[in-house]
Amino acid sequence: MKEYEEPDFISEEEEEDEDEQSGLYEHFNFTVDKGQGMLRIDKWLTNRMEKVSRNRIQSAADAGNILVGGKPVKSNYKVKPNDIVSIVLPYPRRELEIIPENIPLNILYEDDDVIIVNKEAGMVVHPGHGNYTGTLVNALTYHLKDIPLFQSGDMRAGLVHRIDKNTSGILVIAKNEYAHAYIAKQFFDHTTKRVYTALVWGNMEEDEGTVVGNIGRSLKDRLKMDVFPEGDHGKHAVTHYKVLERLGYVNLIECRLETGRTHQIRVHMEHLKHPLFNDERYGGDIVLKGTTFSKYKQFVSNCFDICPRHALHARSLGFVHPTTKQPMYFESDLPSDMKQLVEKWRTYISSREIELDEE
Repeated sequence: MKEYEEPDFISEEEEEDEDEQSGLYEHFNFTVDKGQGMLRIDKWLTNRMEKVSRNRIQSAADAGNILVGGKPVKSNYKVKPNDIVSIVLPYPRRELEIIPENIPLNILYEDDDVIIVNKEAGMVVHPGHGNYTGTLVNALTYHLKDIPLFQSGDMRAGLVHRIDKNTSGILVIAKNEYAHAYIAKQFFDHTTKRVYTALVWGNMEEDEGTVVGNIGRSLKDRLKMDVFPEGDHGKHAVTHYKVLERLGYVNLIECRLETGRTHQIRVHMEHLKHPLFNDERYGGDIVLKGTTFSKYKQFVSNCFDICPRHALHARSLGFVHPTTKQPMYFESDLPSDMKQLVEKWRTYISSREIELDEE
């Protein structure tokens, strides 16, 4: 079995995930309902898993990749109430053609092993349904066309982590197989140092804190992720946050990731009732805090126009270089849309304070 597990993937035209390694396998875990009758496990899994054929599940069983209670079972095993079922499936081969495209990249650093890119909001990391061109991988395939790793047409070539289409900020890409494995292991072991800056709705009670909560696909909406109690569903996730600036009805915060789950910061902040500003997926794209005055509503609408995406920036990344074995650290400034957004809130709060002083 491959050591690194493939992240959860949300199949949506404009969205990709923010999880870790780009491995060869995807992992699923299920608990059989208390009222479940005796049923062959291949049929039971076919009913539970979208777009996975029974033949593919039977092949997984033949390979010893279906476990019940940690032990391999055959296709004809009959599930029982409260069984803990896990299955490991090789990802189906993707027949996408990677077209090299001469797209400008903001490269912060490059050597024989790694390239550090400051990704703009709006750029998808790798090709997928609805985004076959214009992605970071298309740009890298052109920029690194003389590098063997980028001549194979692999849509995940060099990728060891990803960030959402509408998240801006720093990504490290490996330029050879050794660097890829070495850096991927650091992400797997959670030894990388990643800090994000975000603008969230509401005034947080504490100046700093930690969110611990499993993150898995929502049971109500497959395009969303959700927080679950430990052991129930999803994968262990930890986010440390700190308030950088209190701006009345919003707070500017930094988030340090221990883990890298799909939409982790967005989901954890929503869980705290402080969703990211203008995050349409997790409820931050409406007026959540503030007054009922039409003037204020117009102000917020103008803010949405300034930053027409969720206000999240991957500010810094630290890791150990695969060849020199020296720590490396990279940081990028807030992009202009978030800078303007924060400044607009500062101006608004200052004017509110002046008005209150004059009353």
